[in-house]
Amino acid sequence: MNRLSVTNLCKTYVDSDQRIEVLRNVDLEVMPSELVCITGQSGCGKSTLLHILGLLDSPDAGKVFLNGMEVTSLMPEAPSIRNLKIGFVFQFHYLVDDLTARENVALPMLIAGSSTGRAMQKAAELLTWFDMRHRANHYPNQLSGGEQQRIALARALINQPEVILADEPTGNLDPEHSLEVYDIIGRLNRDFGQTFVVVTHDPQLAGFADSVYALQNGVLMLE
Repeated sequence: MNRLSVTNLCKTYVDSDQRIEVLRNVDLEVMPSELVCITGQSGCGKSTLLHILGLLDSPDAGKVFLNGMEVTSLMPEAPSIRNLKIGFVFQFHYLVDDLTARENVALPMLIAGSSTGRAMQKAAELLTWFDMRHRANHYPNQLSGGEQQRIALARALINQPEVILADEPTGNLDPEHSLEVYDIIGRLNRDFGQTFVVVTHDPQLAGFADSVYALQNGVLMLE
């Protein structure tokens, strides 16, 4: 069974008198443990597609399925599905400034109703895997960009999601830290079977993928 799929997805924006079709009858299938990259120029609709996959936005037409079940951003269960079954990583890390690294990682688990002790223990285990245990009590402004992105990845993993959606995860990093993120995503996919859908304009990151798609003029094509 597909981990994540969409059929005939359409999305149009209206800007003044202009209609912009950012997604035109998009079909996509992502298998369990697959690493998929979606490439395309800035503004082509990659992030829009990812937001629809993550139930952050709704299409004008078409359907989204997670583990064979149709899901939408408008269903009452959408917030719970986003928290428990989908992990998010963005170009800008969106860490909470007033929380430590460990508290940031633990946050989705706390939102899901876990005890503070259990969530903090799980966060500590993830920080150890990411070689960030020594930074557990540091705040985001005390961390480098690469360290912040590692914290964001750990946070996305804490509820053991079905899929992680990453929107330009290296777009705000220098080449050295970008390579670190490539390696981490590759190891999570290879060693733990974590499913990823990554939006990127970086051909080097796309080179790590099992499948690469290009989004052009609203049409998604397998490269």
